[in-house]
Amino acid sequence: MPDKNLLEVRDLRKSFAASTSAFDRDDERSSRRAMAVDGVTFSLARGETLGIVGESGCGKTTLARMLLRLIEPDSGEMRFRGEDWLGAHGSELRALRRRIQMVFQDPIASLNARMRVGSIVGEPLAIHEPQLSPAERRARTMQILEAVGLGPECLDRYPHEFSGGQRQRVGIARALILRPDLLVADEPVSALDVSVGAQILELLDRLRREFSLTLILISHSLPVVAQLATRVAVMQAGRFVETGPAQQVLEAPQHPYTQALIAAVPEIPA
Repeated sequence: MPDKNLLEVRDLRKSFAASTSAFDRDDERSSRRAMAVDGVTFSLARGETLGIVGESGCGKTTLARMLLRLIEPDSGEMRFRGEDWLGAHGSELRALRRRIQMVFQDPIASLNARMRVGSIVGEPLAIHEPQLSPAERRARTMQILEAVGLGPECLDRYPHEFSGGQRQRVGIARALILRPDLLVADEPVSALDVSVGAQILELLDRLRREFSLTLILISHSLPVVAQLATRVAVMQAGRFVETGPAQQVLEAPQHPYTQALIAAVPEIPA
């Protein structure tokens, strides 16, 4: 029987060299570190939507990038689909990596301005499924673009020809074309206006159901997290200070930091 937990994270830590004063001694400059992620532990069940919420600078994006191994942690353990994610190398890493994909915060910076949308979205197929013919790759690309609400006429256009919301749909299509198990969405609507952001959240929720996705939604906004999350983790200064079912955390918060975040929001949508 397969493990119900898709992802297990234990005591994950990451620090960076801290900014220093010109008056510090050389030994102080080399040894001073700032802890970005400080002992984060959690598990993620298949089909779950985990919302990670906290103010800017609390370590959310650093954590997201470690989950995808875009940066390596200083210490800790991660198991994905029951396998040692941090210990994976070579073909094992390649096989696991296609199962975790990310939607980035900035839909402009995350898309190559010199590539047409068809090439951007189809590139993961070229890397991970090189046996596909160009016609098959183009057909798969058209299919996933349609799933995110974009037509085949988009294939030969460049990113600058699209609105911000459309560019984020392109980014989502690129992330989903390999049919991953886990999608990490890092502030996916923070660069969009409210109405367009609401449409993207609705799209992510629909795609989660259609593609049987497990989703990690990272945001500084409690209302954003409240729309999709089944479970919420509140992050402060690199640590998870409160976790639990979304309704419990949002309606009866226990930690003072969570209480302060909720008090700053006029109303959390049901």
